[in-house]
Amino acid sequence: MIYLVPPTLISPLDHEPLLSAQALLKRARWQARRGRAASRWGAEALASSPIVFGNAMPKSGSHLINQVITGLPQVGPFVKSGYPPVNRFEDNSNLSEAQIVANLQQLQPGDIAYGYLRAQQPFLDLLSQPGFATIFIYRDPRDVVVSQVFYASEMYREHGMHDYYTRELSTTAERIAAAIQGVDRPGLHLRSIASRYHVYSGWLEQPQVLSIRFEQLIQQQEIALNAILDFLAGRGFTPIAPRSQVVVALASAVSPQRSGTFRKGRPGNWREHFTSENKRLMKDVTGDLLVRLGYEKDMDW
Repeated sequence: MIYLVPPTLISPLDHEPLLSAQALLKRARWQARRGRAASRWGAEALASSPIVFGNAMPKSGSHLINQVITGLPQVGPFVKSGYPPVNRFEDNSNLSEAQIVANLQQLQPGDIAYGYLRAQQPFLDLLSQPGFATIFIYRDPRDVVVSQVFYASEMYREHGMHDYYTRELSTTAERIAAAIQGVDRPGLHLRSIASRYHVYSGWLEQPQVLSIRFEQLIQQQEIALNAILDFLAGRGFTPIAPRSQVVVALASAVSPQRSGTFRKGRPGNWREHFTSENKRLMKDVTGDLLVRLGYEKDMDW
C-alpha cells in the first residue's frame, strides 16, 4: 500500500528539537517541488507515476544510479525527495528497520529515493509492490573490494575500517585481502565480500525489480538507459518527449565525478591492484560468485 500523505521521512533533524525548523523546511521544499511537478505535468500524471527507488550494495554504483533517476524530473512528473538514503540518518548512521519501513511507506507517486537495502523482508515486498519502480545496481565484486579499500583508507577517515587499514596494514594488497575475507575482532567487524553479496543478491531474483550492472551504465550507457525507460514504462510512466530526447536528458545528468565518493569508477580497475595471492583468496572466499554474476565464464581468471 502506498500512503498518499505529506512526507515525514525520518531524519536526524526530527530527533533534534533545535533543528526541527530545518526539518520542516526540508519537507516544505519537497512539497513545493511536488506542487511544481503537478503544475508542469498535471496532477493526474503525477499521481499515476511510479515511485522510483534506486537500490545498491555500498560501493557498487549507488551515486551513479541516483544521478540517473534524479534526472527524471527533467523528462516527466517526478520529484526528488531531497533526503539522504532511506536507511540512514543525515550523519550517515543507520536507521532501524521500523524507521526504514516508515520512510518507504510515506513516499508518494512520482517521488525519487534511494538507499542500501538488503534482499530481505519486509523490503522485498515493499519495493516489489505495484506503484514502485525499483532499480538495483550491482558491480564486479573485485572492483567493489578495491573501491571500499581506497574509500576507507584514503577518502573517508571516519570510516570504521580506516584505522585498521592505515595503522595495522601497510600495503594495498594486505587491505584487499582483509576486504575479501572480512575482519571480525572486538570493536571491528567487516563481512567477507561473499557474505556482503549474499545479503543483496536476492534482488537479482525479483521479477518486479530491474537489476542493472554498474559497468553497463558506464560502458553501454544508451542501452542501459533504454532498459531503465522500458522498465519505467511498464510501471506506469509514459514519456511525453521522444525516447531519443529522454535518453539524452538522462545521460546529461550522469557525471560520476560529481559524487563525493568518486575515485575512478572505471570497470576492471581491480586488475591494477590485485596480486596473484589476492586472486587466489578471492576465488577461495567467493567460489563461483563471479561466474554466477556473469563477470567470468569460469574460474580460470
